Amino acid sequence: MPHIKVIIPAFNEADSIGLVIEEIPRYVDEVIVVSNSSTDKTERVAAKSGATVLSEVRKGYGYACLKGMDYIAGQNQKPDIIVFLDGDYSDFPQEMDKIIQPITEENIDFVVGARIKKWREDGSMTFPQRFGNWLATTLMNLFFKSRFTDLGPFRAIKYDKLLELNMEDKTYGWTVEMQLKALRQNFSYVDVPVHYRNRVGISKVSGTVKGAIFAGVKILGWIFKYSFK
Repeated sequence: MPHIKVIIPAFNEADSIGLVIEEIPRYVDEVIVVSNSSTDKTERVAAKSGATVLSEVRKGYGYACLKGMDYIAGQNQKPDIIVFLDGDYSDFPQEMDKIIQPITEENIDFVVGARIKKWREDGSMTFPQRFGNWLATTLMNLFFKSRFTDLGPFRAIKYDKLLELNMEDKTYGWTVEMQLKALRQNFSYVDVPVHYRNRVGISKVSGTVKGAIFAGVKILGWIFKYSFK
């Protein structure tokens, strides 16, 4: 079995983080929860549930992911695969088998969990999310002949390939940056259909007009940046 580590960015997810960790398959070597300036009991619940807990005071999804990567870089034994998922219980952690299978069995570099319509719980994705995903993936297809159908947060990538991407986005552009750079570097990749449900609590991005607009601007900014490089 390959060595697998999971990175979960979390901001005030005390009500959900324990559920997420509990459903992560036992073959995972380490679950790393990065508390992104949480003011509730997220860190305490995550630690009690068996996760390694890190704290990142700078707010931003990308900041949290980079913190987790920095932690792994300092370890002696490096993982073979890194899995990212959200801490709000909208993803189904027990579906990790299908996320990593293309890597372990087909030697694929990068896998994105695609939140397909028939497997999405009603209301789990807002209109801005659905439209943003459609627009981003359509533009990636137009400019890069991409086959991506979603910007889903539940994803897996070979550790050495992740390092090659030199990830840098600190906030909402993290997911699309990863996909664009994988396209530019000709990584092998695949979308895998996954289930998706209503998150626990209120979304910090799609749940606010400001968050949705900022996320949209960041995503489109990355696409056009790489389109005209």
